Amino acid sequence: MTEQNQNLPDADSYDPTASSLAGHVDPAVMAELLSIRSSIDNIDATLVFLLAERFKATQKVGFLKAAHKLPAGDPGRETAQIARLRRLAAEAHLDPAFAEKFLNFIIGEVIRHHEAIAEDHEAAAHRTTAAADPGVSAEA
Repeated sequence: MTEQNQNLPDADSYDPTASSLAGHVDPAVMAELLSIRSSIDNIDATLVFLLAERFKATQKVGFLKAAHKLPAGDPGRETAQIARLRRLAAEAHLDPAFAEKFLNFIIGEVIRHHEAIAEDHEAAAHRTTAAADPGVSAEA
């Protein structure tokens, strides 16, 4: 979705009243629609900040895993989390299948980040070894 939206205006030019419905809908209906959309905008902003915090935490996990040569993914944890979030989604009257898809997307991103952190950690360790021992090839 990010790739598709590269030509959008920046956040400073965001118009919360933008709508292709303006002028085609009763003004009272439009006012109610904009009021509800304002709440949605607030929720979306909160989701972005929550995701940012979540990824800060998972990045710490990635560094810990890299330092101890642990695998990027943890299928047992992932399975437990999916089951937990499906249950929470059902309790919240959210489609559990949607919650699972959303979590799987996040898990995929986390694993991708963990793999990149591990690669960087390994490369840095190799550079340190090569610097300490000139006989070690930087290409190895």
